[in-house]
Amino acid sequence: QVQLVESGGGLVQPGGSLRLSCATSGVTFSSYDMYWYRRPPGKERELVARITSTGGTTNYADSVKGRFTISRNNARSTVFLQMDSLKPEDTAVYYCHAVFRFSSDVNYWGQGTQVTVSS
Repeated sequence: QVQLVESGGGLVQPGGSLRLSCATSGVTFSSYDMYWYRRPPGKERELVARITSTGGTTNYADSVKGRFTISRNNARSTVFLQMDSLKPEDTAVYYCHAVFRFSSDVNYWGQGTQVTVSS
């Protein structure tokens, strides 16, 4: 059974930091590109960051460049999202998404973790 379990969300003041984790099981983690998405309140889901299966390439939404860092530990089957200089507009439910590098038809989602940036 495939599981993606996000953790690390919570309430933080503007300018603060959080580190999200997504622990996976039931997949060969090193064969999956990993993504972080978010859904702000009342808005559509949007791509935040991507990291390739080897970790060699990362991409970010313009809105988070320079503030967020995606990384992965293939030995621990876990992907991370370090979020610094958080803004109220970063408030959202954050989801991790695994996409098989050889076929995008094979993909899995986590259940999401709430991040709230507010004073």
